[in-house]
Amino acid sequence: MLGGIVNVQPALENKVIAVIGGTTGLGLAASSAFIAAGASVVVVGRNPESARVALDQLGKKARAITGDASAPETAQCAIAEALSAFGGFHGLYHVAGGSGRKMGDGPLHEITDEGWRATLDLNLTSLFYSNRAAVRQFLAQKSGGSILNMGSVLGWSPSPKYFTTHAYAATKSAVTGFTKSSASYYAPLGIRFNVLAPGLVETPMARRAVEDEEILAFIKTKQPLDGGRISRPDDLDAAAIYFMSDASKLTTGQLLAVDGGWTVSEGQIPK
Repeated sequence: MLGGIVNVQPALENKVIAVIGGTTGLGLAASSAFIAAGASVVVVGRNPESARVALDQLGKKARAITGDASAPETAQCAIAEALSAFGGFHGLYHVAGGSGRKMGDGPLHEITDEGWRATLDLNLTSLFYSNRAAVRQFLAQKSGGSILNMGSVLGWSPSPKYFTTHAYAATKSAVTGFTKSSASYYAPLGIRFNVLAPGLVETPMARRAVEDEEILAFIKTKQPLDGGRISRPDDLDAAAIYFMSDASKLTTGQLLAVDGGWTVSEGQIPK
């Protein structure tokens, strides 16, 4: 302390983080926040143009990888890039995933075999590959580290009228079980696993809901905080920084819902 001013180090100074699904939406917002907090990031996305735009936005403390998160080599490449470009690897944030509605997800009796498999690959298999790659690297470098997985309130708090994608809900429920069991096993090695679960967030995935006045009216009572609105991607940034930082060094196996009140609110269906 000098002259009454406290010198506080950025929360993520010298951290190197891979963000799977980091070129748009929640992942891009978090990546920008991580850099502002002192980190270097490697972002992964499927679309080359989105990766280019993200890299332009994030600047010199970022690298971008284009690849399919549901392929086992994609996360491995991201971690290798983190080591090569920035000399370390300290955390993984898995955001990649999305709705399987257009692929055949829906109510159980309508889910196609292809829709089921595609939704599981998109949301669960991709997460398995990234988490496995991160743990293998932490073990190889004999270090602890932080893994943060993207869940959803739909994994345990359904909304049967407006959000009926049962394969998606199954994957997000599985994310919690997978994360907690992994957290238990690897805790003695200092490898932490946690879940961040949003409600409805304004992302490309949520376009159907954002453009539906009836759903927006429902959300005002289902997510009543801050005026009853759909969340923005940056609403989750502070929580993501916490889980990626040493502030959470005693936190593992936890699920944090940043959901505007979704899980504690009944939600009124317009008549």
